[in-house]
Amino acid sequence: MKTNYKIKIMLKNLHILCICIFVFFFQINSQILKALPMDTLRSGPVIEELRLKVPSEFKEVWLNAEKKIWDPWLSTKEGYLGRQIFWNSKREEGLILVSWENKILWKSISTEDVNEIQDKFEKVIKKDLKLDINPFVLIYEGELDKQG
Repeated sequence: MKTNYKIKIMLKNLHILCICIFVFFFQINSQILKALPMDTLRSGPVIEELRLKVPSEFKEVWLNAEKKIWDPWLSTKEGYLGRQIFWNSKREEGLILVSWENKILWKSISTEDVNEIQDKFEKVIKKDLKLDINPFVLIYEGELDKQG
């Protein structure tokens, strides 16, 4: 009788352990599925969105440097479709919308390449404004998907 009781307890514990293991693995797989970056598979157009602090007294220098440094460099990148530059006078912010053929081509540009051209941009800005720092601080960086 004691043996049957021990077997029942062991089976009950084994059953609970199996349920816990099943739930544990199910939860892991569920989290992995939710975390998969499905948008990397998109092949449609994407727009890079950049917001910068642009003080009104430096607006023209900023626009000239954008055209002089970033435009020629971007035009050599595969997938680059063009860009639009906006300025909000109330907030003293610049908005740059860069159109890309798809996210894969956009993200294929190395961080080192971007940093190199950004350094060149900042050197021109500092020289033109006779400043030790770049006054155009990046506020936001993101992406937009075209709708419709």
